[in-house]
Amino acid sequence: MKRFWKEVSVESGEMGYALRLDSRAVRTPGRAELALPTTALGDAVAEEWRGVGETIDPRAMPLTGLANAAIDRVAPDLATFAAGLARYGQSDLLYYRAESPEPLIARQEALWDPLLEWARGRYDVHFEPVAGVMPHAQPAATVARLGEAVAALDAFHLAGLSPLVTVTGSLVASLALLEGAADPDAVWRAAHVDEDWQAEQWGEDDLATNAREARRADFDAGARFLSLL
Repeated sequence: MKRFWKEVSVESGEMGYALRLDSRAVRTPGRAELALPTTALGDAVAEEWRGVGETIDPRAMPLTGLANAAIDRVAPDLATFAAGLARYGQSDLLYYRAESPEPLIARQEALWDPLLEWARGRYDVHFEPVAGVMPHAQPAATVARLGEAVAALDAFHLAGLSPLVTVTGSLVASLALLEGAADPDAVWRAAHVDEDWQAEQWGEDDLATNAREARRADFDAGARFLSLL
């Protein structure tokens, strides 16, 4: 789509903070009004639209994309979307520890144990970390409690949480970021302990580096989206 507007504005209304292009309402792909729940998010999405050149590039508008997802994909069936994210609580990255070498084990402990300890206190749950990658069931009460925490979120928080969980593979670390118990860089480092270790031992691969940069862009978009809610 080519740019057809000159002015971008945000109007406060019953649905929230709605985006306007030359006074015309912006619609999601599902034809709903693009209305944001906070002034901060409304202004940030408006800035994406102000930055459009001759044609729209969705890749340069990640906050708009997440807002569209919240409205079109998440809100119509909150329970199903939340359940999909909650499943990560059954096999969280932080549960599965390296069997060797010792320096890697120590690094995982240093970055992962504080996140699990936070979750224990926050949700009154118990975890059972294991060495290796074979599936190991966590206590049913733990899985249920993490699921309840996710189910309590609204559509916009779920939309922002989604890329964090899927990129990192850790629901616990993502919830810590959501609740301000960990910052984005700390969560990113925790999620890439193994990858960073391998790169230190064997060097980096260009394809892997490019894929990592793409994942980081998705992760950063989710983190920023949540910070604006």
